[in-house]
Amino acid sequence: MCRRTIEATRLYRLAADQGNAHAQGNLGALCALGRGMTKYFGEAVRYFRLAAEQGDVPSQFKLGVLLGAAAAGRALPATPGEAARFLAQAAQQTGDEETRLEALAELREYAQSRGAR
Repeated sequence: MCRRTIEATRLYRLAADQGNAHAQGNLGALCALGRGMTKYFGEAVRYFRLAAEQGDVPSQFKLGVLLGAAAAGRALPATPGEAARFLAQAAQQTGDEETRLEALAELREYAQSRGAR
């Protein structure tokens, strides 16, 4: 593993433990990708959730996608509707049209996977 990635992970963890939403989101991404640590989706969900609850739009989107995958069979900590809630929040709160459209597309895909039309 690259020393810089390990150091970035350590620093993100310090900032995340202090409640920094940006660091929590980045740490969630590192957990999901397995960078600087073992790939662990449960931990990624935990960090994305912390950041998303603080209004971090990228984390809301990523959390919605991961929780949508949980609905499709991955064993992740989620309650019904959480994926839709976070994807909808990301679509509503982003100032970026591309992110909004991506979130809406993921939301539609999630709804279809759950049998909604």
